[in-house]
Amino acid sequence: MAARRAASSILSRCLLASSSPASASASASSPAGNSALLGAGALLHRFSTAPAAAAAAPATDEPIQPAVEIKYTQLLINGNFVDAASGKTFPTLDPRTGEVIARVAEGDSEDINRAVAAARRAFDEGPWPRMTAYERCRVLLRFADLIERHAEEIAALETWDNGKTLAQSSGAEVPMLARCMRYYAGWADKIHGLVVPADGAHHVQVLHEPVGVAGQIIPWNFPLLMFAWKVGPALACGNAVVLKTAEQTPLSALYVASLLHEAGLPDGVLNVVSGFGPTAGAALCSHMGVDKLAFTGSTGTGQIVLELAARSNLKPVTLELGGKSPFIVMDDADVDQAVELAHHAVFFNQGQCCCAGSRTFVHERVYDEFVEKSKARAQKRVVGDPFRNGVEQGPQIDEEQFKKILRYVRSGVDSGATLVAGGDRAGNRGFYIQPTVFADAKDEMKIAKEEIFGPVQTILKFSGVEEVIRRANATQYGLAAGVFTRSLDAANTLSRALRAGTVWVNCYDVFDAGIPFGGYKMSGVGREKGIYALRNYLQTKAVVTPIRDAAWL
Repeated sequence: MAARRAASSILSRCLLASSSPASASASASSPAGNSALLGAGALLHRFSTAPAAAAAAPATDEPIQPAVEIKYTQLLINGNFVDAASGKTFPTLDPRTGEVIARVAEGDSEDINRAVAAARRAFDEGPWPRMTAYERCRVLLRFADLIERHAEEIAALETWDNGKTLAQSSGAEVPMLARCMRYYAGWADKIHGLVVPADGAHHVQVLHEPVGVAGQIIPWNFPLLMFAWKVGPALACGNAVVLKTAEQTPLSALYVASLLHEAGLPDGVLNVVSGFGPTAGAALCSHMGVDKLAFTGSTGTGQIVLELAARSNLKPVTLELGGKSPFIVMDDADVDQAVELAHHAVFFNQGQCCCAGSRTFVHERVYDEFVEKSKARAQKRVVGDPFRNGVEQGPQIDEEQFKKILRYVRSGVDSGATLVAGGDRAGNRGFYIQPTVFADAKDEMKIAKEEIFGPVQTILKFSGVEEVIRRANATQYGLAAGVFTRSLDAANTLSRALRAGTVWVNCYDVFDAGIPFGGYKMSGVGREKGIYALRNYLQTKAVVTPIRDAAWL
């Protein structure tokens, strides 16, 4: 149980811990050797951004073949894995090589229709919203147990399809998936309404009811966690779900959805359609049989989702969108600690993180020292096959993202920023990019304004608190922010002044299951996780009944 509790915020607890020599020697550079990462005792030692004790094999080495079978490539509709109505498939690629892992059923509008019809029947006629809340709780708890039982397979699928390190998949994300499902299992029988006193002889109940059929679209950067953040609260509230996976990373969601049915989820309650945004995604957003939408992805796509929802049945929408988060280092900071924390804030998950602290604001008194040490840290970062022990950074998700990041790097050079580390591809195979650091950046540069979604750190200089607040807030985004200081006054001032949904003070990327997550401004609408996510999947109903000869009112 201690390991389960630790998993919820393991990102923050593990990322800055150094790998111990004992733990480094316990794992060979093979899939079998990495199974030690799944042991409860290894969790706090393995997942680290500290430099590896021994350099891992470069990205050009022959990639390790994962020891996992691809079991599910079809659509999941009404409890069965089925082909797309069109018979079409599409390839999901290994970002280490660009080679095909498997061909996956390509869902489109007809498949969305089938999935929504199944979810509609399951909600309107099936047992899920009618069973006791405790029974729903037990199903979700059994699902969490199955996740842990199959943790090695799930982690291997996630790393293979996405490119994130196996240490990250197995040491943090799979445990966090299980923890999040247990969190919402615990909420299932604690969702209740109110009795409201009225000005007159009336009995007033306020009921919280499931919204119905929820359409959910998850991104490719954290497929497992986004599955948990969306499916967990929706099911705990008694809803049915149609989930569209990202076309880049469909495999892990299909696998864990099969485990959810093994745990006892009734047919049709969760349907999973793999496919593309303009076809399957647009059909889900526009469907008149969908009662609520949840989307995580880019701000531009979020605007399209909102528009399609409004043009159809005006279904409510929650959005978790892009970011360009400031990471502020004050002049009283321990520079070595600040460099390591800022390094993690940018480069975690190959920089493919919506809340990445990609605008690093550093006080002028410590700026030069910070830049030099950030350069050295980036140059020590180990890039390579994410299945190998000691690797800190795997490949970018695909060729499109790879090329986009390199275009931003060229833009930074062309606009006059100083390239102090990286700036090119790593190796000559797959979608690997060198950890890149820019100094002397200006606020108006593209690298300081736009979301790069890659391993690129942009360091800017500031001289005072009021100045850095103004500059940090001068963005269309407001997802997250980081503050590194020894001063309580500075921490209080900055954390209240920054227009962001999450402010991490002397830490970063703490993602406990109970902590709400979401953005200000164009970073989204609504919140994920915690009690706040339940509100997304509930309707509020007032029931008013006259009272005659009441003993009391």
